[in-house]
Order: sequence, then C-alpha cells, then structure tokens
Amino acid sequence: MDARITELVARLTALEGERAEILAEINTLRSVRSEEAAAVKAVPSAKAGDPIDRNSTIEKKIALFRRLFRGRSDVFPIRWENRTTGRSGYAPACTNEWQRGICEKPKVKCSACPNQAFQAVDEVSIERHLRGTDTNGAPFVMGVYPMLADNTCSFLAADFDEGEWRRDVFAFRETCQRHKIPVAIERSRSGNGAHAWIFSRNRYRRRRRAVSGPS
Repeated sequence: MDARITELVARLTALEGERAEILAEINTLRSVRSEEAAAVKAVPSAKAGDPIDRNSTIEKKIALFRRLFRGRSDVFPIRWENRTTGRSGYAPACTNEWQRGICEKPKVKCSACPNQAFQAVDEVSIERHLRGTDTNGAPFVMGVYPMLADNTCSFLAADFDEGEWRRDVFAFRETCQRHKIPVAIERSRSGNGAHAWIFSRNRYRRRRRAVSGPS
C-alpha cells in the first residue's frame, strides 16, 4: 500500500509539473500574439518612403516610435531620479505605485509584488515621452523592455562611454556601414558617451533565456 501511495504521489507531481509547463507556454503564446498585434497596429498608414520629421503629425511620430522600439507591450519602465542623493534609474509603471497599504517599495521589489498593476504601452505615454513631460509638466522618460516572450528582440543598442568613446563609436559606425547595416548614433544623456542603435524588421534571437522585465 505504501508503495502504491508513493507511486500515485509521484504521478501527481509529474502531472502538476506538466500542467505548469502547459500554462507557461499558453501565456507565452498569448503574449507573443498581443505583441505582434500591437506591432501591426503601430505601422503607419503613410506611403513607403514618406519621411517623418519634426513637422509631421504626432500620430505619425508615435507610429514610428512604436515600429522602431518594439518591445513588451504589457509593461514599460519610467525613469526616476532622487534629487537629494542624485541616484536615478528605471522602475515599471504601475498604477499602485506608492499607494499606502498596497505598495511596499523599497521593501518589496516590483518583480515580487503581489499587487502588481503594470501599465501597458499606449499612445498617451509615448506622446508624453516624445514631449518629455507629463500632464503636470514634470519630466517624463519612458523605457522599454526589449526582450519579448519568445526570447527575441527587434532592435540592438551598443553603449560607448569612458576613454576613447568617440573613436570607438565612429569605428563601430564605419564597420556597420561597411557591412551595409543601418545604424543610428546619438549622444548620451550625460554628454560623455554615445549609443549606437540598430533596428530590424526581423527579430534577433537570444540563445540563452534572459529576464526581459518584471513578471
């Protein structure tokens, strides 16, 4: 009888493990589907080759932003800065942030919080990011979690700072141009570095699983 109980417990454990794996795959497929739908929706209606500049409509600018920076659509981070300590960073946008009795930051990390209410990426947040301020005039900078649920990403960024960063980023650009890889260079927020962006219609796949953001 003891042997039979042990056998049944083992079978039950295996079934529970299989159920967890199936649920995880279902959630992954649903997330991929929603991300692909968001990417399709973000494609602007303008004709191919129609340039988008500072005089374009905000709708076209938002569509371009969503097409280039395709990441997780269910959550995005917002930049924070402590003026007293000078520290800064990014935290996921959450409607429960700092709500008394609900949010327990910094004691409980966002990734482990049972009261997560992360905000999805929408046109309102993107417009605030492009303008640089929220409705109250406070600085607003949003980020992106580029790693999608299927372990792929749609853009790459190389960060250059310290030392000979100018020489390094120009060498990087020349290498990309030599291999006919479009690359965009921008100055870092601090002014003492640069970022090199590579965008693609196809997705880059990472070989090893990596955390793309809060879960």
